[in-house]
Amino acid sequence: MTEVLEPFVTAARDGGADFAALPTPTTPAEWLERARLVRRILEVDAAERDAAGATPYDEVAVLKRSGLVTLLGPVAEGGGGQEWPLAYRVTREVAAGDGSIGQLLGYHYLWFWAARLVGTPEQIEAVETQATAEQWFFGGAVNPRDDDVVIHDEGDELVYHGKKSFSTGSNVSDVTVLEGVVSGTETHVFAIVPSKQEGIVYHDDWDNIGQRLTESGGVTIDGVRVPWAAAAGFRDKVYQPRVYNTLNVPVIQLVFVNFYLGIARGALDTAAEYTRTTTRPWLHGGQERATDEPYIVDGYGDLTAKLWAAEALADAVADEQQEIHRDPDALTEQARGEHEVRVAAVKAVATNVALAASNAIFELTGARATRASLGFDRFWRNVRTHSLHDPVAYKRREVGRFVLTGELPQPTWYS
Repeated sequence: MTEVLEPFVTAARDGGADFAALPTPTTPAEWLERARLVRRILEVDAAERDAAGATPYDEVAVLKRSGLVTLLGPVAEGGGGQEWPLAYRVTREVAAGDGSIGQLLGYHYLWFWAARLVGTPEQIEAVETQATAEQWFFGGAVNPRDDDVVIHDEGDELVYHGKKSFSTGSNVSDVTVLEGVVSGTETHVFAIVPSKQEGIVYHDDWDNIGQRLTESGGVTIDGVRVPWAAAAGFRDKVYQPRVYNTLNVPVIQLVFVNFYLGIARGALDTAAEYTRTTTRPWLHGGQERATDEPYIVDGYGDLTAKLWAAEALADAVADEQQEIHRDPDALTEQARGEHEVRVAAVKAVATNVALAASNAIFELTGARATRASLGFDRFWRNVRTHSLHDPVAYKRREVGRFVLTGELPQPTWYS
């Protein structure tokens, strides 16, 4: 970040800076620079905001004003016109500044793209056009581990009723993706609905130790009406499945990977600055500066090497996935399964690296770095909380079975 942008960083946190005054990004490199600017804005008071746990309205406003929300949207409507590999890297960069906001942005990209996952061509165009032009911020209430939301077919309309224990993005979202099963059938229906309506009640009960600003509490859905025409992927109430429809898990798992790696980068960068400026050498070590302590130098070198390797694998797998996105109808079950194995491998690596880095920073910064006001524990709390989403052992098992027997993971709704 150049010095000329420092005043902008401070002003942007208070809503007083206009991103429109900056050149509009057009290339992946320029969009990454924009993401780094957002990171700088978020990290200024990340510890304080984590402690407060307040609804991140201002942070989502920064994502909108910066243009990151419409990164995947059509250029004609003011979007970035970019692809998933860049969206993953942008998510990683934002998460380095604030893990919660990185998760919110990554999930937003997932749900923005969901029209392409299951929608008809007409629905895809309509959703992406309106979402981009109006800068919709997406949330989702589709946790498959809960009981299915029940949908009643009332002729021209579908009516959703049920509860979900998680609804990431709830209060800060403009629209929410719902998923349920039509009563008396096994037909699953996705739909995008306004987040603020009488039929949706957010419980505001997210009280976990990490990812505290993700608005991930429970939700009650009671009488939300959706026209059949808005049922994603349906024509005349009939759904035509494609192998591409099963790509939801590989995509969301790469979202996880990238905000885990972003949190790890944030932890290491924050700790390194503290080590350079504040950490004292051990009194019996014979060194005058903490930056000369052999165990500290070795620690940063080891963790950074592992993080760089994980980032490189994440980028390679994202590039492989983009080839699938470019020709969705060509995706075979074999190719989809082999890709999910690669995603499982990087998920296992990213989880281990992020947990190790966010824990080890305390050994590299010293006892005084445990002060609550610094909030260095938030990095570990954030990774630890979300990495329990699904057992990483099952990801390693997917890789092991493929290596030993050639068995491919079966598509599921969850993981």
